[in-house]
Amino acid sequence: MKRAIVVAMVAAGAVAGVVRRLRSGAASGEEGPGRWLTVTVNRPPGEFGRGLPAPLARLGDHIEVRTAEAPGGKGTELAARLREADGGGTLARLTGTDPRQQVRQALREAKSLAETGEVMRPDAPPTTRPTVGGRLMGLVTRRAGGEGRL
Repeated sequence: MKRAIVVAMVAAGAVAGVVRRLRSGAASGEEGPGRWLTVTVNRPPGEFGRGLPAPLARLGDHIEVRTAEAPGGKGTELAARLREADGGGTLARLTGTDPRQQVRQALREAKSLAETGEVMRPDAPPTTRPTVGGRLMGLVTRRAGGEGRL
């Protein structure tokens, strides 16, 4: 009897946590087209007035882009967001088809192009022997560009 009560309390706490997380994410604009994704580029703000960097231009009318001077005169803030909510969700993130991942990837590539003149990529192959750890690291490396964190 005590075990059933403990299990029920733990389950109720987990459900309450999930509901709270979902509500806070919706209230903060975490999901959908309202969230601006931003990178700070070590270039003067006027440099982006001549047109969009190629990675962002490829996304065309699907995104909005804005630039502003970075705080403390540390370059330019380059921000982009989707114009419309486009599918997304957990399954899309896991399969790599979430449109927000494309925006994140394009921002990272634009930053790299503006600062170095090329898109920096990890060395390939990362190992000389196909080990389980090497395969896992390859998967993580491929997905890392479209996500916010590794």
